[in-house]
Amino acid sequence: MEADGFLDIAEEQDFYIRELKDNILSFWLPRCLDAEYGGFVNCFDNNGENLVSYDKYTWSQGRFVWLFSRLAATDAPVFTESERRNFLELAGNGADFLMKHSLIGKDDWRCVFLMERDGKAKEVSTGAPLDMSIYADCFAVIGLGMYSYAAKDKSSFEFALNLYRSVRKRVIAGDFNTLPYPLSKRFRAHGIPMILDNTARELLRASSIFAPDVSDELKNDMKSYCLDILDHFVDSDYVMHEVISSDNQFIPQLLGQHQNPGHTIEDVWFMLDTAEICDLPIKDRIYRIALKAIRNGWDDMYGGILHFCGVNGGEPLGDNTGVENETMVKQLSGWGDKLWWVHSEALYSLLRCYVETGDRLFLDEYRKVKDYVFRVFPNDDPAIREWKQIRRRDGTPEDKVVALPVKDPFHIARDFILAIELMQKESAEEDQR
Repeated sequence: MEADGFLDIAEEQDFYIRELKDNILSFWLPRCLDAEYGGFVNCFDNNGENLVSYDKYTWSQGRFVWLFSRLAATDAPVFTESERRNFLELAGNGADFLMKHSLIGKDDWRCVFLMERDGKAKEVSTGAPLDMSIYADCFAVIGLGMYSYAAKDKSSFEFALNLYRSVRKRVIAGDFNTLPYPLSKRFRAHGIPMILDNTARELLRASSIFAPDVSDELKNDMKSYCLDILDHFVDSDYVMHEVISSDNQFIPQLLGQHQNPGHTIEDVWFMLDTAEICDLPIKDRIYRIALKAIRNGWDDMYGGILHFCGVNGGEPLGDNTGVENETMVKQLSGWGDKLWWVHSEALYSLLRCYVETGDRLFLDEYRKVKDYVFRVFPNDDPAIREWKQIRRRDGTPEDKVVALPVKDPFHIARDFILAIELMQKESAEEDQR
């Protein structure tokens, strides 16, 4: 079956089912499960050959809980009932670990960033605060929110809601850390309203079961975060700037004149979700933002999507006067790196934009990205097969840490699940036409 004669829906769905089951989940199960202490291990090297540490990052623990909960709850006919029960058991193991160990202290609704294997809080460096990143808190909410929905577990929902409200309160007060992307108080990062929009959305699912009165609160939050991004981070050319000033102005230095195309492309589907749930007439603008990001970020020399690019595409260039010590400026030296999560997010976002609009421009971009991804990222070793997550600009493997020193299936598996469900929905709608 082809949508508009251009895309074989059944073939595309089957492709992502095979990739998810045979090449991604087959690597992680049972490798990731810590049967002795609970939670999950994922400090593997980029090749996936060696577990180099038993450290547990709250960021990753929350992502694993979300992933296994989502696999258990998917409507797509991909897994048996036995497999779903196993996924839910895995998610419950991670949810218990998070609720026992992730908070700094009893009734102190802030998450530690890093834990020992047994869940004991661990400093990133001597004297560093334990709550080094509010992103970790958000991933804990995302994971526990999804688990509460899949397992119909009220206690995990209440934990997630308390943590979410703490996150929101700290963001409003400006009292939070953002490792691995610290930023001076003079500036605002797109990543904060972006992740909060998605965090509220993930918690919304379970609110309909346990606290319907909270649903409107979460929808209003989603709307506020989404419109904040569109009103303040996106310019008149549909470029989403990754950093703006604290008073919502575009800044002339390189810090404010670069784009993170992966973040933009990921946020495209976050905002499309919010547009649908909150009935916002913003989709046309979001589609334009998606096209601008993929075209700015595409590497015409080697193919693939750049980690960072200038607001007009290519290498990010500009003056750093007064911002040269900002961590995000220093990261721009790796502008040409090709990262796994950027490309998996592009697969789903572009596919979704095509299905929703029927615009061949999105299909052409999707096919270009798909060809690059499955030629470059999957590990050739049949015993591993999961992606080598970091590549140099020319596509050769790169052994370096980006964000956290972990190997992470979250983006790939999430985007494959969403692509499978998108194709299932499109097939059903085609049958009704």
